[in-house]
Amino acid sequence: MTIGPDPNERYPIEDYKNAQFIKNGLKNPHIVAGDYTYYDARHGEAFEDQVLYHFEFLGDRLIIGKFCSIASGTTFLMSGANHKMDGFSTYPFHLFGHGWERFPLGLVSRGDTIVGNDVWIGKDAVIMPGVTIGDGAIIGTRSVVTRDVYPYTIVAGNPARLIRQRFPDEIIDELLNIKWWDWDIETISANIDVIIGADIEALKKGVPH
Repeated sequence: MTIGPDPNERYPIEDYKNAQFIKNGLKNPHIVAGDYTYYDARHGEAFEDQVLYHFEFLGDRLIIGKFCSIASGTTFLMSGANHKMDGFSTYPFHLFGHGWERFPLGLVSRGDTIVGNDVWIGKDAVIMPGVTIGDGAIIGTRSVVTRDVYPYTIVAGNPARLIRQRFPDEIIDELLNIKWWDWDIETISANIDVIIGADIEALKKGVPH
């Protein structure tokens, strides 16, 4: 039985270097991605190039689950993008030195940015720092995600707002309990037809025992 591409390959599609399994190109230990999650680069750029203002001293992490589809141009802004807002100016004087360094910006981490499993993020979306995107969510093209996104919902816009829930609550609860993405790859491969279908009872039959 075919069990799919090697999750440890960086470029899983032969002769196409834009689609890349993210975890295999990571150098920053504060970015983590699960198996089979891919980024479809616009010009072959590394996924890490899309993670901006990620300063180690702030301690925030970007954590992405398994089987996520991240379209080209998606950008993750991390906590280092924040400017001080409680004074009269937001200008980061300290960055430019020459005596201005004594006026620190006082950056504070907004916490980890977390993307669940089986999430689809559309082209040119922007994910703001500290946001959690639930399993099975869909983020519309060019959306700006400023707040948490519930599992199996579709959001879009700037700022991103709820468009609709993908399935009834009881089905979502079942899916979050089944967690097909945590099955061994042999079981996943044997059940792809029901994983991409919409018959919850058929999916339940594939649950490993």
